[in-house]
Amino acid sequence: MRLRHTILLSALGALAVAAGAEVAQQNVRRSPDADWPMYNRDLAGTRYSPLTQISVANVAKLTQAWTYRLRPAPGVAVPAIDRPASAAEIFQEVTPIVVNDVMYLPSGNRVVALEPETGKEIWSYVLPEGTASFRGVAYWPGDRGRQPRILFTSLKKLIALEAKTGKLDTEFGDNGHVDLEIAYAGVPTLYKNVIIMGSNFYGPGERHIGPQLSTSKGEKGDVHAYDAFTGKKLWDFHTIPLPGEVGNNTWENGSWKDRTGNNVWSFAMTVDEQRGLVYMPVSGPGMNYYGGDRPGNNLFANSTIAIDIQTGKLKWYFQNIHHELWDYNLPPAPGLIDIKKDGKTIPALAQVGKSGFMFILNRETGAPVYGVQELPAPKADVPDEWYPPTQPIPVKPGPLARVSMSDKDLVTAEDTTPEHAQACKELWDSKKFQNKGPYTPWNYKPAGGPATIIFPGFTGGTNWGGTATDPKLGYIFVNSKDEPSTGWIQPNPRYNEQTKDTEFPYAQVGGGTFSAPARDKDGKSLGTLPCFRPPWASLMAVNAATGEFAWRVPLGVNDNMPEGKKNVGSPGFGGPMVTAGGLVFIGATRDKRFRAFDSKTGKELWSVALAYNVTAIPVTFQGKNGKQYVAVVAATNGTGNNEALVVFTLP
Repeated sequence: MRLRHTILLSALGALAVAAGAEVAQQNVRRSPDADWPMYNRDLAGTRYSPLTQISVANVAKLTQAWTYRLRPAPGVAVPAIDRPASAAEIFQEVTPIVVNDVMYLPSGNRVVALEPETGKEIWSYVLPEGTASFRGVAYWPGDRGRQPRILFTSLKKLIALEAKTGKLDTEFGDNGHVDLEIAYAGVPTLYKNVIIMGSNFYGPGERHIGPQLSTSKGEKGDVHAYDAFTGKKLWDFHTIPLPGEVGNNTWENGSWKDRTGNNVWSFAMTVDEQRGLVYMPVSGPGMNYYGGDRPGNNLFANSTIAIDIQTGKLKWYFQNIHHELWDYNLPPAPGLIDIKKDGKTIPALAQVGKSGFMFILNRETGAPVYGVQELPAPKADVPDEWYPPTQPIPVKPGPLARVSMSDKDLVTAEDTTPEHAQACKELWDSKKFQNKGPYTPWNYKPAGGPATIIFPGFTGGTNWGGTATDPKLGYIFVNSKDEPSTGWIQPNPRYNEQTKDTEFPYAQVGGGTFSAPARDKDGKSLGTLPCFRPPWASLMAVNAATGEFAWRVPLGVNDNMPEGKKNVGSPGFGGPMVTAGGLVFIGATRDKRFRAFDSKTGKELWSVALAYNVTAIPVTFQGKNGKQYVAVVAATNGTGNNEALVVFTLP
């Protein structure tokens, strides 16, 4: 989306650091190409920047320009950060935005505005309790005399700040906030003057809970829209359909009643501005691993749904998985792309998820562009379970991650070491893990059968990192990882007459790891390595015009591996962004590196070692000095409490 804004910095750049300082204005028109105005840069979710100053030819020269420490100053006690409800959800997934040459981002118990060329604070808003979203903030440009706002979530509230000063905007909601019926930890999506909110079972600063993993009753997963002027609720959409609504008949025996799950926890939504549609990825119902009490396909679970933004009415849906049993849900919103095919332009979207497949759909109708086959689905022996007869498998592209496992897929001596390969074969022979291909259901442990091994595992596949798309090149970029889960379904020991409203009669139990210790020829430990063939993480490009892979490369290294074998991929979390300079930037590994790849070929062109892993989406922008910058938060699995936003530019 291209927006024209008035620049909010003075010609002299004399900006106050203290909270409440105003951003002076400048009478210079700023190119919309210079900004990164929302989480995915545009409503289409492309994460595509038209900037070209940093290019294939010079990216290797990138150097660090500045950093911004995300924690408060050393010695400042903040209980919400020092003793967090969820330690992995404070800074780790933060993606900043840049609008009119001002950077905005959440920072634990604060929201801050920074000079994007230097990292100098313009203002800082401190929350009285809880933390700000650990994913990002949204910018509303204002309208009808209302000033621009920064919108974000905290606890179970939607909060509005004046973008200019960082003060609470008391004209919004109840003195600057709206109490949410359903919490949301992601970033509000703004289309015209409508705020579209997803749904979590917890808010930023609250303990991360997932009742749908183990129970059937609890929080609803419905989504809501609010008026950007007043904060008044405009509509809601029932992700578990009520009687008389489309999809209610897919919950047999009245199993929709009091059902938890089907929430929309995507970090942000995507919007077709021309058609006025918002696309939402709906997750799975409770309980994720057992569905005997909810026979049927359970719409709108594991579905991409298209909703009219003004009315909240359903336009179309496409279910990616029938009758969820694997905690695959559907983390990322789809990316939009127009496909040139057979002399026609097809308005399309690309939906990915933990299952390891990409569904390329016509975004007007939901019809598959390259075909989807309903293939016979495997069954298991869990009492009273309802197994769907088929599962949808896209014809093109092929799987983004490993979706099956047999002895032919075991790691070899050439992949790691002879001793490791032998240990893995012995593990496979002793465990006798069972896999029947995509969507293998869990075996029932009391029946005495082997543990099931599923590929991808609970975390994917492709997780919330989603896709980036280059509309000029016509490529869709996505990263994936191969990490399995193992186990059975067994009777739940906590289930009885007193707990039947909160516990299921059955529970999922693990079956052990599918990995083994490895050593080099000198006996030095290489750590515990997977027992299936690498790469264990990949970055790839799909040509939207053909549905085929344009390229596919390992993403990340294992520094413990012997020379010549390090490039095996390093599974992590996060996603890519792409630029007109021909570059894909991405972290999303566990090797504490941030990388740039050639978008046309997949060749790695640059990497930098960081103190923390990157589990966030990178952004790029142009400063008022004319320089292009690349910024990313590095805040996972480091030491010293020095989580930071790290910014790079050319010398």
